[in-house]
Amino acid sequence: MSTPSQPVPEKKPEEKKPEKRGPPNHIYIGKKPLMTYATSAMIQLAQTGEVVLKARGMAIARAVDVAEIITRRLGVDVYAVRDIKIGTERVGEGEQQRNVSTIEITVGKR
Repeated sequence: MSTPSQPVPEKKPEEKKPEKRGPPNHIYIGKKPLMTYATSAMIQLAQTGEVVLKARGMAIARAVDVAEIITRRLGVDVYAVRDIKIGTERVGEGEQQRNVSTIEITVGKR
């Protein structure tokens, strides 16, 4: 016995979300282990000679730790902190809006 064939619903093409990507030498610090970011930064430093570590909120301490690992443990007398920028961003909407601290640490060859 055969069953009547049912129409196959058409598949809609999946919409791709736009990726938020910064310049290739920028590393956005989050919740991953420190050495993950330090290793990534060392690779970028080998390729471009300069890397910018960006963080906000609770991740600022982790960004400072990564910069210290790069300059004092992994790249002794090779890399140094060139610039540090601090700022504030407004995040959230309406009643949920609040200020979040930000930091950008530029590390490069001496």
